[in-house]
Amino acid sequence: MAERTSKLSAIIHCKCPHCRRGDIFTGSMYGWNIQHTKEICSYCAQRIEIEPGYFYAAMYVSYAMNVIEMLAVSFLTYLIFGPLTDATFWHYLIAIFAGCFILYPFNYRYSRIILLHVLSPNIKYKPYYDK
Repeated sequence: MAERTSKLSAIIHCKCPHCRRGDIFTGSMYGWNIQHTKEICSYCAQRIEIEPGYFYAAMYVSYAMNVIEMLAVSFLTYLIFGPLTDATFWHYLIAIFAGCFILYPFNYRYSRIILLHVLSPNIKYKPYYDK
């Protein structure tokens, strides 16, 4: 019998919320091959996009993640360059936009994962896939 996969581990490794074994994405997060969301889990055949337009809700999760990241980058910029003034305006602007650009693939992937694992009541974990 295989070990039970924890929900946190499945979220971190981007696994299917139904079986916690199959990959949800093709391609790597940061790489030359573009990441795509699979339509069906290769392990348990669970449909990933439950209905057409299902992942539009992931935009709201991504927005919340982006706001938190912008606040963190702004705070780090404040610690490095001091308060926002006319002299430090461009430092803040460049730092915030660079942070958004660099973290875009992370936000794309994990907003969908959070939507599937945490905010989708229709997909339940089936522990019999661990056998």
